[in-house]
Amino acid sequence: MSRNRRLSPAMSIASIVSVLAMMVSASVMASGPAAATDRSASSEKQEFAPIDRPGPALSVPEATLAKSLVCSANVERSQRGVVLFVHGTTMTPEENFGWNWLRAMAQQDRPYCTVAMPNRAMSDAQVSAEYVVSAVRHIHRTSGHKVDILGHSQGGLVPRFALRFWPDIRALVDDYVGFGATNHGSYMIHALCPPAVGCSPSLWQQTAGSDFTRATNSGQETFAGISYTNIYTRTDEFVRPALDDSGTSSLHTGDGRITNVAIQDVCPLDVASEHIAVGSYDPTAYALAIDALDHDGPADPDRIAGSVCTQLLMPGVETLQFATEYVNSMTAIAKELVLHDRTPREPDLAPYVFAG
Repeated sequence: MSRNRRLSPAMSIASIVSVLAMMVSASVMASGPAAATDRSASSEKQEFAPIDRPGPALSVPEATLAKSLVCSANVERSQRGVVLFVHGTTMTPEENFGWNWLRAMAQQDRPYCTVAMPNRAMSDAQVSAEYVVSAVRHIHRTSGHKVDILGHSQGGLVPRFALRFWPDIRALVDDYVGFGATNHGSYMIHALCPPAVGCSPSLWQQTAGSDFTRATNSGQETFAGISYTNIYTRTDEFVRPALDDSGTSSLHTGDGRITNVAIQDVCPLDVASEHIAVGSYDPTAYALAIDALDHDGPADPDRIAGSVCTQLLMPGVETLQFATEYVNSMTAIAKELVLHDRTPREPDLAPYVFAG
């Protein structure tokens, strides 16, 4: 069967955003932004905390953490693993997942929760990680099952920081699925953070070579007992590089079971899947994620039917409302990128991150 999808009606909007981002990126790079300092894996092992050192006490008040977690009614004493959705930068859980994934979960009677990171995930990602730690612990305690984490963009990166520096939650997680995750930062984000203007704390932390991403990936990227599925698109306009599995979203080291897969590995002619699509309505990304949830280990692209390439939208997305929901998402992103509070540099890493 031909694996060729028709162009998405949202492609024109994504193309405009992509062109603007590339123009700004070229301008910033022409001014000569400092390149990330190369550090060997051995030096990072010495710099950052040992892999199995217990994590610190959470600094966010318990009531605040509890308020950030919203779960479906079937989570308590669930008969299956609970899916925890972690949203991306500039968004809320409802804006990222309410019009797509949460509807699909409800249609399948799958238990799920969402965690709202503070300030639309624009604040220090180290603090946001505490919300994920608390959510995983609570869901496991309430449901009696391991947690499946699905995160979009920064929502894929922050849970990995939590797993790295709070090792107790590793045994509570079954699957990790990242959609266009900024696992190693993105050089495109430098375009949003020119030195004269500054950027939000979490955007600094998602730039290529940031201290936050170095800490997250230090020692090893994955952990035993967790299956990692990293889904990306080669036409991602924000999270780059993304041309192959050596790109920013992919993971390679550690003891976890790993699948790094591009949308185009399943549907080679798909040029419509962009950054928002991969975490909100792309049917191939959905099929890969569900494959990971329904099988032992990470997703296997060979199990995905070729017919997915002819679909425009994932289950849960209402066709007549799609354009409105998509534009609302893009508007929210643009508004936050323009109006968010800016700082001149990346936040300092917390003391618990270091070996000393």
